[in-house]
Amino acid sequence: MRTSVVTPLLALTVLAVGFSVAYSGSAPALSDRVVQYAIDVTLESREKTLSGSERLTWRNPSSGGVQELQFHMYLNAFKNAESTFMRESGARRSTAVREGNWGWIDVPSLRLDDGTELRERCTFISPDDGNGQDQTVLRVPLPSPVPPGGKISLTVKFRAQLPRVIARTGYYGDFFMVGQWFPKVGVYEPAGVRFATAGGWNCHQFHAVTEFYADFGVYDVAMTVPDRFIVGATGERRGEKRNPDSTVTYSYHAGDVHDFAWTASPLYVEVTDTWRHVSLRALMQPSHAGEAGRYLRSARAALGYLNDCVGTYPYSCLTIVDPAWGAGEAGGMEYPELFTIEPLSLMPEGVRLPEIVTIHEFTHQYFYGMVATNEFEEAWMDEGFTQYYETRIMDSLYGAKRSALDLFGCHFGDLEFTRIGFTGMHDPGIAPITTPGWKFPLGSYGALTYSKTALVLSTLEGLIGRPAMDSVMKTYFRRWKFRHPCGKDFVSVVNSTVPAICGSRYGGDMNWFFDQVLYGTGVCDFELTSIAVNAATPGRGIADRDSGQAHAGELKAGGAPEMFESIVTVGRPGDVRLPVEVAVWFDDGREVREEWDGIAKTTQYRYSGRVVRAAVDPGRKIMLDVNLTNNVRSTRPPGGAIWKYAVKVLFWVQNIFLFAATIA
Repeated sequence: MRTSVVTPLLALTVLAVGFSVAYSGSAPALSDRVVQYAIDVTLESREKTLSGSERLTWRNPSSGGVQELQFHMYLNAFKNAESTFMRESGARRSTAVREGNWGWIDVPSLRLDDGTELRERCTFISPDDGNGQDQTVLRVPLPSPVPPGGKISLTVKFRAQLPRVIARTGYYGDFFMVGQWFPKVGVYEPAGVRFATAGGWNCHQFHAVTEFYADFGVYDVAMTVPDRFIVGATGERRGEKRNPDSTVTYSYHAGDVHDFAWTASPLYVEVTDTWRHVSLRALMQPSHAGEAGRYLRSARAALGYLNDCVGTYPYSCLTIVDPAWGAGEAGGMEYPELFTIEPLSLMPEGVRLPEIVTIHEFTHQYFYGMVATNEFEEAWMDEGFTQYYETRIMDSLYGAKRSALDLFGCHFGDLEFTRIGFTGMHDPGIAPITTPGWKFPLGSYGALTYSKTALVLSTLEGLIGRPAMDSVMKTYFRRWKFRHPCGKDFVSVVNSTVPAICGSRYGGDMNWFFDQVLYGTGVCDFELTSIAVNAATPGRGIADRDSGQAHAGELKAGGAPEMFESIVTVGRPGDVRLPVEVAVWFDDGREVREEWDGIAKTTQYRYSGRVVRAAVDPGRKIMLDVNLTNNVRSTRPPGGAIWKYAVKVLFWVQNIFLFAATIA
């Protein structure tokens, strides 16, 4: 889901417009997937309800017997004000589902193939917080254990009331975004998978800031809707049946996915396109139909970039959903082979919110889509990885300084906006980015999981170089696609790949890096502390770090050259220790580059000659540095550059007054 850049970029846009008027593991066969679903569901558009029947086959992936099943009942998060989701959300979301707009899901029957009814055995549990009012996890004890490698099949009858659109799902008028809508079995993690030391269910409650985690499987879903509705869904459409009661049943099939979402509206305008083997479909609101090209172009660009730099996109379909105006909480959300964009319209071409959101949500097809991390526990592995590639793709398409905003002389890069999301925090060290989603201190989830993680990956790229980074990510994708990696699995890929490419430059592994930036809370900050230029003492030799030769300075009155000694002091006000480059420029045109290991709190470099400017991290490789304004110092007064910025300020001030005069 894309949340980190839209608000600040949209605010800046409004001002601008107003004023200017690894190992090569192979995925198991589809027939051997842990879950298989066959679902028939009917949408009652007037009542905003779903009624359905779900045939679930579940395979025990562990070496021990499993005595119960656990199901996510996500729609019950919107059942009352006392659910964990609502308690964590506060007043803003509680008022969004006022009385009459609540949502829920009920299961009147769970029946085994032999006719055994399990419903009376079921209980709601609250594994995360013990909230007895929360009904988002259903425990289903079984008459006998499912043996290792064995399968169990059951038929689940369910009925659901969709809420008014909230947290990625629901209705708004005749617009329906149907996400997290069916009883979905949790993930049983055998010992050794992720952090599991013994086999057990990983089935968290629905929290206000967390997303989802499920096993890969095969879905065959038939949706019956009024015949005036246009439907989009995960997977390929396999059938369309017109019914006598003025309804139509659409049948979809999806394999190698871990979720299924769909949408329906009578107002959609369908725009299609293709990219290589992929059929693209944009379902647009009528007032936005003319803008479909921006979204489709962005999707094609992201497909090409990630296909080349990460791995092959294996699916044949991709659906882009434009939510109705007023259904904003359905926007900016990812599902397998389908994602929603933000309900934006009339954005100038230089305001690249449509492109940013499209590229971000498509990138989720890789992270969390094919590399299925646990979004409850390690949100940084999907949101942060996605944010990192979003900035790469946007900057490659539009330029690093203009990829987010390029309008009326004002420009900003997407990576720069990502930095603001983290560096603008009141306390950037408030928590590790590996914190489980619902345990982040208030207001820190997005900045740390999206922005800081993207900067961690950008900094890693800055240290090892982009070719090595691409090798890391391709290996990681190849090793873990259609599986469930955790943070230690990604670190393992880095530790095996980087030494093979970079040798011993960074030691035997990169644990020293990840211990600080993933698992620690230290803040990264380097500074160019000072430049001191002194006349050399007569008779004292001055060793030149560059050539070993003395350099003449200005002539004294008697004609003899005056010799200078320069001392450049570099500091590390932050806690994070990283190797960093230092650049030094002299008045005679020389340039010297130094490599500082960044371990000490400060270091000095002495030179013969007059230093006029120096910078720590001149190439801006350390994107985690929270303060780039202290990275450069000069011994000369500012020259023409200040006038460039002064002219820009005057330009904007002039436009402010013109705009004010116009509306007065």
